[in-house]
Amino acid sequence: MNGGDAEVRLDRAFTALADPVRRAMVARLSRGPATVNELAEPFAITKQAVSKHIQVLEHAGLVTRTRDAQRRPVHLEAAALEELTSWIDGYRLDAERNYRRLDALLGQLPPESETKGKTR
Repeated sequence: MNGGDAEVRLDRAFTALADPVRRAMVARLSRGPATVNELAEPFAITKQAVSKHIQVLEHAGLVTRTRDAQRRPVHLEAAALEELTSWIDGYRLDAERNYRRLDALLGQLPPESETKGKTR
């Protein structure tokens, strides 16, 4: 996949996760598959609204549905979450490197007690 495809996947995933109901669904699915009814339980919304939220998560590649006899459980796609985590980690590592460089630079400055009382 090229960089453009990755950007589209990231945009869809972050857009899907911007909604608190969908984040709660992802949190629930992190414990294992669930049906639409099970996902709907904690929310005061219709099952139709829950299904629409699931469709958004599916479109973003964050969940899939399978067929198990009469059940259609929803499963979390760990690989999609790993892609998000990797993207975030890249920026976190950059920030940490910058802070380490700043710490090293500040460590080269003379202690404040040595600079007090000196005139410029």
